[in-house]
Order: sequence, then C-alpha cells, then structure tokens
Amino acid sequence: MALIDKIFGKSKTLSELSAQELRKEEILLTKERDKLFKKIETTTADKQKIFQQGATQKSSDLRKALAQQFELKTQEQLMAARTLNLRSKELMTVSRLRLVKENQGTRQGALGRLNVTDKDIAKITGWIEDDSVSQEMYTEKLDAILELGTESDKDALAAGGLTSAGSELLNIWEQMDRGAMKETEAFDEADKAVRNRSAAKEL
Repeated sequence: MALIDKIFGKSKTLSELSAQELRKEEILLTKERDKLFKKIETTTADKQKIFQQGATQKSSDLRKALAQQFELKTQEQLMAARTLNLRSKELMTVSRLRLVKENQGTRQGALGRLNVTDKDIAKITGWIEDDSVSQEMYTEKLDAILELGTESDKDALAAGGLTSAGSELLNIWEQMDRGAMKETEAFDEADKAVRNRSAAKEL
C-alpha cells in the first residue's frame, strides 16, 4: 500500500511526522476522492440516459447494444466505487493521524498514541484493501488501534468521523428523501447546524 509506505516509511517514524505533512496528504487525498465522486455521478447519469434510450427503442439490435453499454457503465461505476472506498479509508487514516498529532500534549487526557507498531500497520493495510470492510467498520478498527474515543473526543469521532453537525446533516438528507423537508428549508437547517457547531467551538 503506497499510502502506508508513505506515512510509515523508513525516512520518518510516525512520531516524526508533522501535522502539516499529514494535512498536505489529506488535501491531496480529498482531491482524489472528489474526482471519484464526480466520476460516479457522471457514470450514474450516463446509465440513466442509456436506460431511458432503451426504454423508448423498439429495435432489438439497438436495445442489445444499449444493454451492453449499460453493463459497461455499471462495471465502471463499481470500479470507481471500490477505488472511492479505498481513498476514503486512506483519507480517514491520514485525518485520524493528524488528529492524534494535533492533540498530543495539548490538553489533559489528550487522545491517541503515536507508537503504532509494524503489526498495527499490517492490520491497517489489510483493512484498507479489504472491500468487505466498510468505512464504518474501518473507523472503529482504526480508532481502536489509535486509542481514540475518550469522553472528550466522542463528539468529534462519532458517526464515522462526523461531528454532531455532520450527523444532523445526514438526518436532514434522510428527511428530504422521505419528502418531509423542502430543499430550501433543508439547506437553511444544515447551515444553521454547522454555524451553531462552529460558534460552540469558539466559546
């Protein structure tokens, strides 16, 4: 795993990595993840268009061609989704390590540890590459290795790394899916939740 080699490479030990270095890697991974988001969205739109074309076609030959195209797009979508899962885990790893680094020694009961062993690295690598390990499962496993999740940090690490504002946003989207909230109202509520969270952190 290139990411693990880069983070835990021989040039530097984990304790020598700076929060700035981890943040730089975090930004790069975020850009890669966003590109995958866009690719999946585009592929999904293409599939919908192909499906609609097939529904209006009467020619069996054209329908067969469209069916093949639909299958190819689906394979592209699955491959992109797998890569997205990998990048999301990598991003989560870097984010967690940065969180540990920034919190080490900054307050009483600071979270996390920096003495990650070779055995830990092997476990992390395996979990990142294992498609059966979901992001939620990976979060729990990674946090256990880094010894995250003390009482003072539970809010920041809850819901797969989301803050209470992030969890509220997920709830708002679910309400929109059910038709229980209009888009304008939902955006206002989401913005309010994030602003309230930011204001609380400044107190």
